[in-house]
Amino acid sequence: MSATDGGWGGPRLLPYGGVQPRVSAEAYVAEGSTVIGDVEIAAGASVWFNCVVRGDEREVRIGPRSNVQDGTVIHVHSLKQGTHIGAGATVGHMALLHACTLEDGAFVGMGAVVLDEARIEGGGMLGAGALLAPGKRLPAGELWLGRPARFARRLTREEAEGMEQTVENYAVRAREYLAARRAAAGAHSVPR
Repeated sequence: MSATDGGWGGPRLLPYGGVQPRVSAEAYVAEGSTVIGDVEIAAGASVWFNCVVRGDEREVRIGPRSNVQDGTVIHVHSLKQGTHIGAGATVGHMALLHACTLEDGAFVGMGAVVLDEARIEGGGMLGAGALLAPGKRLPAGELWLGRPARFARRLTREEAEGMEQTVENYAVRAREYLAARRAAAGAHSVPR
């Protein structure tokens, strides 16, 4: 933090292998988070406090309006694939994503783990604390629970609507935090 950033400090954006992370001016990456290498974060997306996003061996892509909540770790596999998060996905607090794919509208609960080459289809939900094993596919409209995760039941309409509301809530909150950061930076800039 410095006098010129309003005390916000900002995230750490670190190059790796000559590649700098690319973060949309309309995305919010919270203070205390570290984003490394071949990472793209789209407009309206948010990466919250103390996350680590490592695109050091392959790419990480975070789509528009997706939210990656506090304490999450995202990494890749050098021999398999990067990690791809589509639009409007939710990744709960302290999740671990490793070389996997979350389609548009996918949901990963708090403390859940998604391993190499696993895929969560749009509208699919991996419950809190669950572990989706390598190569598994969680279909749209289903809730999977456990370690290893298995089909539990179909999602209700209310749960599906709740997933969409979570995306909207985080998109609004990200815009508020981004506006506060910009206001603080402007208030503390040194006139020339």
